[in-house]
Amino acid sequence: MEEFRHSYSRLCKESGAEPQETVLQQLQGLPRGRLDLATQSLTVDTCRALGELLQKETLPTELILSDCMLSEEGATLLLQGLCANTVVRFLDLKGNNLRAAGAEALGKLLRQNKSIQSLTLEWNNMGAWEDAFATFCRALADNGALRQLDLRNNQISHKGAEELALALTRNASLQQLDLRWNDIGLLGGRALVNCLPRNKTLWRLELAGNNVPGDILRAVEQAMDHNRDRQTTFRENQARTHVLSKEVQHLQEEKSKQFLDLMETIEKQRKEMARSSRASAIRVGQLQEALNERHSIINALKAKLQMAEAALALSEQKAQGLGELLATAEQEQRSLAQRQAKEHRLEQQEAAERESKLLRDLSAANEKTLLLRNQVDELERKVGSQQEQLFLARQELTNTAAELKTRAIQAEERLELEKKRSRQSLEDLERLRAKEIEHLTRRLEESEKAMQERVQRLEASRLSLEEELSRVKAEALSERGQAEEELIKAKNQVRLEEQRLAHLEEKLRLLAQARDEAQSACLQQRQTVAEAQAQAGQLGLQVEGLRRRLQELQQELSNKDQEKVAEVTRVRVELREQNGRLQAELTAQEALREKVAALERQLKVITGDHREALLDRESENASLREKLRLKEAEIARIREEEAQRASFLQNAVLAYVQGSPLRAMSPQK
Repeated sequence: MEEFRHSYSRLCKESGAEPQETVLQQLQGLPRGRLDLATQSLTVDTCRALGELLQKETLPTELILSDCMLSEEGATLLLQGLCANTVVRFLDLKGNNLRAAGAEALGKLLRQNKSIQSLTLEWNNMGAWEDAFATFCRALADNGALRQLDLRNNQISHKGAEELALALTRNASLQQLDLRWNDIGLLGGRALVNCLPRNKTLWRLELAGNNVPGDILRAVEQAMDHNRDRQTTFRENQARTHVLSKEVQHLQEEKSKQFLDLMETIEKQRKEMARSSRASAIRVGQLQEALNERHSIINALKAKLQMAEAALALSEQKAQGLGELLATAEQEQRSLAQRQAKEHRLEQQEAAERESKLLRDLSAANEKTLLLRNQVDELERKVGSQQEQLFLARQELTNTAAELKTRAIQAEERLELEKKRSRQSLEDLERLRAKEIEHLTRRLEESEKAMQERVQRLEASRLSLEEELSRVKAEALSERGQAEEELIKAKNQVRLEEQRLAHLEEKLRLLAQARDEAQSACLQQRQTVAEAQAQAGQLGLQVEGLRRRLQELQQELSNKDQEKVAEVTRVRVELREQNGRLQAELTAQEALREKVAALERQLKVITGDHREALLDRESENASLREKLRLKEAEIARIREEEAQRASFLQNAVLAYVQGSPLRAMSPQK
């Protein structure tokens, strides 16, 4: 409302007029939706501003302008503004002395405005201007929104009442009309009574204070009662039809909602089934891809296994080659031992010959040679023991190789069960071999040291022999030279033996290294084989699991397909049942509609009959009223005649009494 106030001030200032302070004060404290300017003297400028505001503003729904002393121009401006308004429902123009211009403006308002439902025009003078009031009545006949009209104290004559009667015959919306305290009279009352049978909506008509006879008032009251009854029956029928239509619409909405819910559930189930089928297809594709990947991994592992087997075969071939090399080395060692034995036998024979030649001169030398022979025998025994040890080592190597082969076969057969045992046995064997190799190396070193010591001893004995031989130079120069040559030969042989021993030790070391490398390669190959077999077993288990999962998924898909088919059949059956129920309900609704149509037809027939009966009753009432009027006139005439007769009789009696002698004799009162 504050915005309305500001707009009013602005429009007044734009038009060059000052806004009324009383109007501003009244606008300041009004509630929302109600514009009450009652008892405010509104100027023409204020009316112009209010008219412009009411064309645009949609704020007030009630406009009260009673007792505002509106001029003809101000009322016209206000009503022109209200012509374009679509919000005002209640308009009060009481006590504004509206005349011809106001009545014409009101007629224009009623033609153009479709929102005003209540119009109060009490204490105006529109009825005094018959042409303007006729314009107002014609506009009222064409209006379809007005429900209540108050025309009290408007100086409406019987001609204005006749115009109102013509308007009421065409109007189909007015329900309440107040015409009290006008000058309608008998003719206006009869015109109104005659128009009421053709008006079915007016149920309240006030005619008090209009000099209308009582019979007309009673006829109006009966017509109003009849219209009220008609309105109540019409409202009841309308309410019933509305309730039935609502029920039918509710049933249709429920059925459509149930059908839509069913279709939504079916659509959801279809989407769910499609989503599950897509998910299962994706899952199957993923499982197929995983299976293909596992197959490729298995193929790769098989290729690696084949490569490992080939490498193992190569390592076995290398081991066989190394065994052959070891056998050739052993043969060479045997040949060297035989050669050494032959040489030793030759040396023994030569020493025996030398001893037989030098027994007489070198008894001490014989002892030393015996010692040397004993030492050579010990060396031979040691060499034989070494050869035996080498043979035993070779046998152990062959045995261990055979055991390794058998264990490899057993490990391949039961790889998962005896992995730890094979590793421990291999480690123990490696430790034993390492210990044996260390023991052999130590023995070889000890024998080498012993040989070196013996060589040193031989050198010492040679030196002693040389000393002894120097003592006996004169006697055994030739024998000393021979002995020196023999000693040189022995030294060369010892050196050759040392070189051969070093060469053999190098070969043994190389063979041991090759054997270690072969064993490590075999172990690595076996480990890779074991790992590959384990991976192959795991992959096989995974493949079996994936196959089982694939079978389960296929089974689930088949079950879901069966469930889907069963659900679809069930839904189809339900749809058929619901369609049957819906058709039955539709038939029932059609039957209800037919019943409603029949009831409406019956209602129309009843209303037609009732209307005819009412018309008959009204004609009968009119004839009875005419008879009653005639009877009343006759009774009045008879009463007048009786009164005349009584007066005549009274006069005659008085004249008789006055002319009789008794009057002279009667005392004076």
